[in-house]
Amino acid sequence: MSDRIPVQIVEIAEPSTFKKKPASSDRQIHTRSFTGLFRNLRLAGAGFLFLLFFGTVWLNWGGRQAVLWDLADSKFHIFGATFWPQDFILLSALLIICAFGLFAITVFAGRVWCGYTCPQSSWTWIFMWCEKITEGERNQRIKLDAAPWSLNKLARRSAKHTLWLGISLLTGLTFVGYFTPIRPLAEELFTLQLGGVSLFWILFFTGATYINAGWLREAVCMHMCPYARFQSVMFDKDTLTVAYDPARGESRGPRKKEIDHKAKGLGDCIDCHMCVQVCPTGIDIRDGLQMECIGCAACIDACDSIMDKMGYARGLVGYKSEHTLQGGTTNWLRPRLLGYVTALVVMIGALVIALQQRPMVSMDVIKDRGLFRENNAGQIENIYTLKVINKTQQAQHYRLRLLDAEGFELHGKTEFSLAAGEMSDLPVSVAMLAERPQSSSQDISFELIDTDEPGIRSVAHSRFVAPLNR
Repeated sequence: MSDRIPVQIVEIAEPSTFKKKPASSDRQIHTRSFTGLFRNLRLAGAGFLFLLFFGTVWLNWGGRQAVLWDLADSKFHIFGATFWPQDFILLSALLIICAFGLFAITVFAGRVWCGYTCPQSSWTWIFMWCEKITEGERNQRIKLDAAPWSLNKLARRSAKHTLWLGISLLTGLTFVGYFTPIRPLAEELFTLQLGGVSLFWILFFTGATYINAGWLREAVCMHMCPYARFQSVMFDKDTLTVAYDPARGESRGPRKKEIDHKAKGLGDCIDCHMCVQVCPTGIDIRDGLQMECIGCAACIDACDSIMDKMGYARGLVGYKSEHTLQGGTTNWLRPRLLGYVTALVVMIGALVIALQQRPMVSMDVIKDRGLFRENNAGQIENIYTLKVINKTQQAQHYRLRLLDAEGFELHGKTEFSLAAGEMSDLPVSVAMLAERPQSSSQDISFELIDTDEPGIRSVAHSRFVAPLNR
């Protein structure tokens, strides 16, 4: 009993400098306007993506919409290429490549996808800009929220929501325009002649955009997006994240520019809360890495502007790794990152090869439900339907034959033409020349060859059924 270690209860008081952060649902986030390098990068990237999204849908290619997922005809047009449901594996490969690309960029630099290119973030920034031009800067918006209803408040709020709804309607129309030709769709919408399924989906995506970017905003990133939940699993000590340098910033506190803050035991952080005021999710980056941080770097721009005014070096808040914050150096070439990049390069190469070798003619064989029949010549005959698709952008002429099928004869239309992107059902029959079959079921193969471009061909396999006893 003499070896027992006595236990002493110690009460730890919470420092007064750290205050409990209220939940986002308990407060309205009003962001402050700011400028800076990362804001300019985000504007340039978002501008390019908006131009791509809103502009591509209006382009024409070869007499049709350049990019159109035609669900009614099961065709997917992407400029000069047409894809069919048989090419779904290529879409799956593209989605896997995008996932690995997201993993690689997350390991390297955290949530830059969320901060710079995520549609939720991009549309939220647009809606926040609408707030600024209709309701004023941050302090004006806070006062307007607290003010009683008046004609001025009603006019400003009405202008804001009108802009929100206009952008949402344009977004919904554009999105549906990738699945239904945009020009007749827009004409019918603005002449109030649109109805049915198209109208439903336009209104659905209009409402979704208005609610997500206008009302939910950071709640989507913090509570609905799964990426925020598993991002920490992908980080390592060399991942670049938006971080505050406490070794340089503490102890924080206000001061005049002229004083020697080091002599007074102060760090470079003047506790101005600018980093909090510009944050779209309302967090304090000085509390460390948080799930709510979307990596938009708004706090970096805001802090750098304050450092410039104070005459301090930039970078108090910046893209830093855990190793850097601990006084070490970032290891750029690490196994996890190299693994993701290698897998990404291999998959992109495989997809390029698959696209280049994609068969430009597709043929599927459907055997008739009847097992067999006897034709006028007394031969056993099977009936087939060949579903042929011309995947090129030009009319093609084809020749059909049996491949390595000695003892069988093909009857029906063996030469035919298909227009660009045309699909046709071709009925044919195969007769057995031998009087007695070797077995009740034998393999046969159909070969389709483009007469002008022999490299374009397709082979499909089926079975020939015959009675053993006649």
